[in-house]
Amino acid sequence: MLTSVELVEFAAKNGIPIWALDASIALVLALAVFSLCGLGVIVLVYMERKVSADIQLRLGPTHVGPRGSLQLIADMIKLLSKEDVFPKHADRWLFRLAPALVFIAAFVGLMVIPIGPRLVVQDLSVGLLYVLAIPSIAVAGLIMAGFGSYNKYAMMGGLRAAAQMVSYEVPRALSVIGIVMLAGSAKLSTIVDAQGFWYIFLQPIGFMVFLVSTLAEINRVPFDMPEAESELVHGYSTEYSGMRYAFFLFGEYIALISAAALTVVLFLGGWHGPGPELLGPIWFAIKFFGVVFVIMWVRWTLPRFRIDQVMDLGWKVLLPLALLNILITGIVMSI
Repeated sequence: MLTSVELVEFAAKNGIPIWALDASIALVLALAVFSLCGLGVIVLVYMERKVSADIQLRLGPTHVGPRGSLQLIADMIKLLSKEDVFPKHADRWLFRLAPALVFIAAFVGLMVIPIGPRLVVQDLSVGLLYVLAIPSIAVAGLIMAGFGSYNKYAMMGGLRAAAQMVSYEVPRALSVIGIVMLAGSAKLSTIVDAQGFWYIFLQPIGFMVFLVSTLAEINRVPFDMPEAESELVHGYSTEYSGMRYAFFLFGEYIALISAAALTVVLFLGGWHGPGPELLGPIWFAIKFFGVVFVIMWVRWTLPRFRIDQVMDLGWKVLLPLALLNILITGIVMSI
């Protein structure tokens, strides 16, 4: 990856405005990340269907393509061919902008996550703070979807989503303070390089709090209260159909990709592993799919919690544990 000085020299040598060069590079990198996200969603949907089928002693997709590998293509065609229903009394702008906002919030978080040595779109010095702040945008999208639908079930789903995500942002942010203390930086590449010994072993309490809080942040079972079909039809997305509904699904799986990648970076040593540095992305991928499998395992094993249990877990259990982890880390470092 070229440095900023080399980019300025290249632009001056070829008579290219520096803003145009920056915009072009940003666009190319964004398209590359977007393409990887699309491929990742296809792989993860197929993986989840097979993992859930294996856990529940079923076969999963088998008919469309080899071993059902093209089932998602058939599902995409079905979503594209469905009528885009617009509720009569819905708010036009809120209803239409909400899916895009949820999708964008999940997508932009990947821009600062390094998957290998110098393989990152933008290596911010406050990359960890950036990643932790992004879910707040998704909260706004879910509230817009709930209130814009003019549906009481959608509104309740949006309110649940806001309460749950805001509640779990606090222990999630506090759980990684111990890592910042150990690494001495909030830059994600620096955190990876500082892990001569994986932080999952040095920060076991922080890892547990971070993982549970992350599951709640991305609304995965057993924390899918905002879209609990047994209570709220389908929560904030009840009135959506076609590709607008698909945007919510894409956003959910891209948020899963971002959460698993961040877990690997913070607690599992990132791209580091045996062998030369060129194998870094391969080691990152192995750890990534391991984390994804654990998240899927949890989803298809545990039943859904009640909303009061979800709130109690966040404020009465995870928050004190996160504060305790900070205290223990500070004492150990001072000793």
